[in-house]
Order: sequence, then C-alpha cells, then structure tokens
Amino acid sequence: MPQDDPTTAFDAATAVRRTDGGGLAAALDPGWDVGNGILNGGYLLSVVGRAAVLESPHAHPVAVSASYLRAPAPGPATLTVVPGPSGRTLAHSFVTLSDAGGPALTVQATTATLGAAPSDYGHPMPDVPPVEECFSVAEHRDLAPPGVQVPGLSLRVDTRLDVATAGWAFGQPSGEPVLRAWMRFADGREPDPLALLTFADALPPTSFAMGNMGWAPTVQLQVLVRALPAPGWCLVEARSSEIAGGWVDEDYRIWDSTGRLVAQSRQLARAPR
Repeated sequence: MPQDDPTTAFDAATAVRRTDGGGLAAALDPGWDVGNGILNGGYLLSVVGRAAVLESPHAHPVAVSASYLRAPAPGPATLTVVPGPSGRTLAHSFVTLSDAGGPALTVQATTATLGAAPSDYGHPMPDVPPVEECFSVAEHRDLAPPGVQVPGLSLRVDTRLDVATAGWAFGQPSGEPVLRAWMRFADGREPDPLALLTFADALPPTSFAMGNMGWAPTVQLQVLVRALPAPGWCLVEARSSEIAGGWVDEDYRIWDSTGRLVAQSRQLARAPR
C-alpha cells in the first residue's frame, strides 16, 4: 500500500497542509486517543514529524525530542516550523503544535534521508511467539481491567501482545515493567519513519505490568529512527528502569519484520495514580 495515501487512516489523520497565509495546519483526529478524548503522544509526534519533513530538504525524521506542555483537543491545529542549521546530510528545526488554547507540544527535530545500508551492529530482537500466538488488544477489548478504558488507538494500530508480558490483562501482573508486542496499522498501511514515531508510544504504560492501571501522561519523549523499516509487522518492546516518586521512564526498541533495529525511544511520564 503506498505511503502518504489519504485513503489510509494514518496518512489522513496526520496530514499537514499549507494555509492561504503560508502557514501549516492539521486536523487532529479524535480516533487516535488513549482514553477520555486524550490524543496519543506518538500520534501527535507523527503530525509534527510530517510538518518538519515538509519544511526540510530531507525526507525523513531521524531524531525528534518533544516536550508535551498540555493535552491538545481534537480538531484544528497549527504548526510553526522555525528552520535551524541545515546541510547536505541533515537539517534541524524547532516545531510548535498549537490549538485554540495555545502551544501544546514543542519539538526539536532533525531530518535526514535514510537508506537501506546494512547494519554494522544492532541490538538483537528478543525471542517472542509468532503474531498468531499473541494477544490481540482490539479483539479482547472486553477484557480490559476495571476502570481502564480501551483506547481508540487500539483500533488504528493492530497490537498483539506477547503473552509473557500480558498477564496484567487477565488480572495477573508480572511485577516486571516490560511490555512487548507485534504492531502494524489495522488497515494494512506499511510502516515508514513517520509511522515509527507513533509506534514508539503505542503500547500501554509499563506500569500496567506492575498492576498499576491508569493514564500515564508523557512529559518528554525522544525518538531516534535508525533505518527504513521493511514491510510487515514490527516488534515493539517497552521497558522501565525505575518507577518512583510519581514518575516513570520508558525505553522503547522497535525491530522490523527482518529483525533489524529500526527505532529507539526514551520518555519520561507521570506514573498512574
């Protein structure tokens, strides 16, 4: 399926257009929420990444560092891109996403043009069951823990949890803050660097694995895109080093269908109460 195809849910929801006044605008889609109408941070980062690429001589976001100031509302949004230094290899910019309430998200973005060069070394993909043996979040929405709303995001991103890290969904948390899942878009759109920005924040909070359910709002998120992903399912792993004092960190690694490490991320979030 072609990329940047407005008939796919992701491309339609992350579309950025130029306004008559020369600015950039988007329509934030409520279908990419994480519960109670709150839009997913990775989805918002993909919208910003698209704006950064639109104003860059390079084709792909390779490093983005986002500060989430507040939760924007679904609906109209504007994007302001302030160009920074650029050259033959990469370009820098500072992007602000705003809605009617003012700035909601600021991002330091670096763009480049990724190729298909072989990897000298990549962190190996963990041994997980095949997709068909994993737990489908969308197909088991009725099994959500009490008080946990299954997000609209799960209908857009087909997420198949490794059963070894899905005990919390059955009332049996593992006690280790690790989640793993196969992931792809539900409508079959193939992954690309913009998609990886969404995948880097698409798993439930790692605190779920500790039995602590609830919203964990992202405060800061950095994503590194390392390579163009191959078509097919991506394997996504999230792991926390410490959950303490009302804060939680999460480190993501994403491998494509060939087993190549294609993205990493680190975020700081508020721990669920």
